[in-house]
Amino acid sequence: MKVWIPHEAGLAYLGVLPEDVDVEIWEGGAHPSDPGDVRLLVPPGGPAPEQVFADLPALEAVQLLSAGAEQWVPHTPDGIALCDNRGAHTEATAEWIQTATLASIRRFDAFARQQAERDWAPTRTGSLTGATALIVGAGSIGESVARRFEACGTEVLKIARTARAGVHTLADLPDLLPKADVVVVIVPLTPETEHLVDAAFLAQMRDGALLVNAARGRVVDTEALTREVASGRLRCALDVTEPEPLPADHELWGLEGALITPHVGGAVEGFLGRVYPLVGDQIRRLAAGEPLAHVIENGY
Repeated sequence: MKVWIPHEAGLAYLGVLPEDVDVEIWEGGAHPSDPGDVRLLVPPGGPAPEQVFADLPALEAVQLLSAGAEQWVPHTPDGIALCDNRGAHTEATAEWIQTATLASIRRFDAFARQQAERDWAPTRTGSLTGATALIVGAGSIGESVARRFEACGTEVLKIARTARAGVHTLADLPDLLPKADVVVVIVPLTPETEHLVDAAFLAQMRDGALLVNAARGRVVDTEALTREVASGRLRCALDVTEPEPLPADHELWGLEGALITPHVGGAVEGFLGRVYPLVGDQIRRLAAGEPLAHVIENGY
């Protein structure tokens, strides 16, 4: 069974594989061998999904290294399993959300600009302690964020696609948004969630509230958010934007109420060691004819 992965260093994290498995490195350039018999692919950056599927006719499964799969979902043919790497980036992303929230509330972004100008100008800031946070997307990352916030003395409200004990649904947004000092968006990008955070959503947020987006840029209407932040009514902390990268001349860069990082929520040391053990497990499953894990259904 032939498998292609994009990182040679990832081989060390695959574990013991069946003897008939041949793992080759494909970084997105010339094919290392005949692509006609590749059965499992860990795609590299660069090649478009539609071209990948055209070049690999025997492909049975695609194992992503990311938790997001929106670029692959529309192009994956029936009969090919598309699998994400959910869980591998949970704690790193939750850590980014906590850090960005605290940095924005405590105005570290403003103080950093003052430091660059050698300007000593103390001021009072907000606090996460005693605040109310609404987490839109109570999956594994959202639940990790909730635990972190609760440890800071924050009241946490949660929304998910399906209601469960202590978790609301999107239908409850009009009631919950006005209560939140912080709104964290950590949902998958699907037709249902694209531009979920639109002008109407933002208008329901209370004055002075903070929007934190660690999902995908297209979940938020960038123009509507820019208007609200430029007016001074809302603040934002963004790890993702639309478009991405955010153009150098975009107004958001210079707004006092915007904290922006370049899509680094999961970009911490030890990346390969977090994502490749699942690849090894999937190889063993496919070789044994067993069901694959983390198969994407209905867009996520």
